[in-house]
Amino acid sequence: MTKALATALIVVFGTALQQSVPVTFTNIAAQAGINFKHQNGASPQKYMPETMGGGALIFDYDGDGLQDVLLINGGSFVDTRVASAARHGLYRNNGNGTFADKSANSGFGVAGYAMGVCSADYDNDGWPDVYVTGVGSNKLYRNNGTGAFVDVTTKSGAGGTGLWSSSCAFGDIDNDGDVDLFVTNYVDFTVDNNKYCAAAGDIRVYCHPNVYNSLPDILYRNNGDGTFTDISKESGIYRTDGNGLGVVFGDYDNDGWNDLYVANDSVPNFLFHNKGKGSFEEVGFWAGVAVGVEGRPLAGMGTDMADMDGDGLLDIIVTNLDRETHSLFKNFGKGLFTNVTFESGVGEVTLPFVGFGAVFVDYDNDSDPDLAIANGDITDNVARFRDNTSYEQRNLLLENNGSGKFRDVGLRSGPGFALKKVSRGLAVGDLDNDGDMDFVVANNGQTVDVLRNDGGNRNNALLVRTLGTKSNRDGIGARLKLTVGGRTLMHHVKGGSSYQAQSDLRVHFGMGSARIADKLEVLWPGGEITTLEQIEANQILTITEGRGITDKQPFKKS
Repeated sequence: MTKALATALIVVFGTALQQSVPVTFTNIAAQAGINFKHQNGASPQKYMPETMGGGALIFDYDGDGLQDVLLINGGSFVDTRVASAARHGLYRNNGNGTFADKSANSGFGVAGYAMGVCSADYDNDGWPDVYVTGVGSNKLYRNNGTGAFVDVTTKSGAGGTGLWSSSCAFGDIDNDGDVDLFVTNYVDFTVDNNKYCAAAGDIRVYCHPNVYNSLPDILYRNNGDGTFTDISKESGIYRTDGNGLGVVFGDYDNDGWNDLYVANDSVPNFLFHNKGKGSFEEVGFWAGVAVGVEGRPLAGMGTDMADMDGDGLLDIIVTNLDRETHSLFKNFGKGLFTNVTFESGVGEVTLPFVGFGAVFVDYDNDSDPDLAIANGDITDNVARFRDNTSYEQRNLLLENNGSGKFRDVGLRSGPGFALKKVSRGLAVGDLDNDGDMDFVVANNGQTVDVLRNDGGNRNNALLVRTLGTKSNRDGIGARLKLTVGGRTLMHHVKGGSSYQAQSDLRVHFGMGSARIADKLEVLWPGGEITTLEQIEANQILTITEGRGITDKQPFKKS
C-alpha cells in the first residue's frame, strides 16, 4: 500500500467515523453548581401564570469573555413566604466548568412573579443590562459594572405596570444607535378575576386564554438618555387582538430595517414589517405566517428566525400545542412565506408535544442550523383525563440535513434529551468556549437543566462578537455572512427570541471540515460594512465597527 493511498483511507474512514459518532448532551447543572429551582406557586386555584413561567438568559454580565447564566423565578399568589423567597438566580461562569452563585448580591431582589428576560446594553456604556417581564410589573436593571444591577424601572419609563408580560426583545428599530424594546403581553388575568375552568366534567384545570381579554403589546423607543417612550400606537404595532407570548426581531426582507414576529396564543400571529425608521405595518396574513397549515390560528408560544436552507433569507419557527404541530415557515423572498411544516419533517415529529422555547442552532457544527425545542404541557393534571400524554415531556433536537429537512435525533443524543420535565425557556450559548453550543433549559416548578455539548466541536466553528460604535454597542441587528466551502452562511445578532429567553449574543458559525473561511462580511445596523478575508476556524473573534478584528481567542480544548 502506498503512503498516498494509506493517507486517503485514513481521511475517508476518519471522516466516516466522525460522522457516525453522534453529538451527545449531558445535564451538568448539579456538578456545575447551578442548583436553581423555579418556584411556580402551583395552587388549587389554578392561576394561569403558575404554568407559564420559566425564563433563561445566557450573557457575559462581567465582561470576562465567559458566558454567565440568569434564571428567572416566579413566586406565589397565595403563599407570602414562597413569594418573598422567590429570587432570580445569577450564576457567574468560573471558566473551569463550574459557576458561582452570585444571586444574593446581584441587586435583582424579590422576583415579584416574573416570567421572562432579555438583555442588551441599552445605554451603550459597555455593560449588558437586563429587562425582566412579569405579572403586574416589569423591571429594567442597569448593570453598574461592578457585578451588580440597579433597578432603574421608574426612571426609565419602561415598567409597563398592570399587565401580564411574557417575552421581550431588544432591537434597533430606527438604526439610530440605541436599542429599542418590544414586550409581548398576554391576557388580562389578575388574581381578582381568576376564572374557574374544568375538563372532563369537574376536573379543575388551567384556563384557555380565550376566557380572558387580549392585551396589546408594547414597543418602547430608546430616547438615548436612559429613558424609554411607549410608541406602540404611533409606530403601528398597537393591536388589541393578540395574546402575545414569543417575539423575535429579524430583517426578513433584507432591506436594512429590523422587522418583528410575534407568536400569539390561539389568535393569528403578527409579522410587523418595518417600513423604515421604526414605522411598522402588520402583514402576517399577506406574508403567509399568521395561521397554521389548515388556515386557523394555533397556540403560538415560542419563536425564532434563521436561514435554515442557505438561501440568504430568514425563515420562521413557531411552537404550538400538541395535536396542532409546530409551524415552520420558509421565506421565498419578496415578503412571502410558505408553510413547510410537514414537508420539512417538523410536523410529524412535533405533533405529540406542547412546545415553548425554540432556537435554531448548529449543534453539530456542520454549517446548517438545526432546531432545539423545549416541551411541556400546560395542564398539570392532564393525565387524569387524556391518555398517552403527561405534564412532563421530553425536549426535541431536530437535525437539519442542510436543505431545511429535519429529523428527530434527541433520543440518540445522550441523557440530556432523554429528560422529561415541564420545559419553558430555552437559551443556547457556548458556555465553555470550546466551539460548540450548550443549552440552558428553564423548567416550570423544577430544577434547571444545563446541557453540555459533547462532540459538536469535532467539526470546526467560529464565534463572532460584534461591538458597535455608530451602531448600538452589542451590534444587535447586525447581519453576518460567512463564505466557506462554497457556501454562504447568514446569521444575525438577536437580542431576545425563543420563549421568555435569550441566547448568547455572539454569532456562531459551524464550518464542518473547513479550517479557513474565504470571507466574513458584517453589515452593521447603520449600513456600514466590515469585510474580512481568510478567516481561520476555531477561534472567538471580536469585530468592532469601523476597526475590524480587535480581539481573537482560540477555543478551549475540551
